[in-house]
Amino acid sequence: MEIKPIKNDIDYNQALERLEVIFDAKKGTQEGDELEVLGILIDKYENEHFPIGLPDPIDAIKFRMEQMGYTQNDLANIMGLKSRASEILNRKRKLSLEMIRKLHEVLNIPTDVLIQAY
Repeated sequence: MEIKPIKNDIDYNQALERLEVIFDAKKGTQEGDELEVLGILIDKYENEHFPIGLPDPIDAIKFRMEQMGYTQNDLANIMGLKSRASEILNRKRKLSLEMIRKLHEVLNIPTDVLIQAY
């Protein structure tokens, strides 16, 4: 097992190729250990070179509602008023701190996402 830091795109592509070869390695084996370490190195390189930003707050609300099968009426129950839910989804009303707390609690959307400007 020869593992080295991933410093550039060539190293990254070689690591991905090796990962593909040992992808089904059993845990506790030498290849399983290599797979685990290689996965950590690849993840670190990708986070540094291909960062993924946070989603738009309203898009995150809509996505989570869709995942949970919630309607605008369900959102209105969380927000208190149907008109308020409509204004939020149509970006006519900003989220208040209390709304962010409720959305985080009920829809389990990270507060980091909800506090962003939109």
